[in-house]
Amino acid sequence: MKELKSKQRAYLMKLASSLEPIFQIGKSSLTPECTAAIAEAFNTRELIKISVLKNCFDDPREIAAIVAERTHSTVVQVIGKKIVLYKESKDHKKIELPL
Repeated sequence: MKELKSKQRAYLMKLASSLEPIFQIGKSSLTPECTAAIAEAFNTRELIKISVLKNCFDDPREIAAIVAERTHSTVVQVIGKKIVLYKESKDHKKIELPL
């Protein structure tokens, strides 16, 4: 997990604004299966948006921190019940971050 500079974070937030959430976290909160699926998704993409449903009573910021730690990714932002995570691809760089 590397720390993003403000320019990089802003750039990723701009890219994420058009993304649809590909995972939803519900009343069972963060399950090992959910974490594994998110980790697997980082094999094909670098930027992921997650939606925390209303029936999940855990804090989205805490969920974001736990997922980032377990998947070795970086939290880009948490707005309301939406989480955006970034993990640089080792195979090839798809997202060119500003310096």
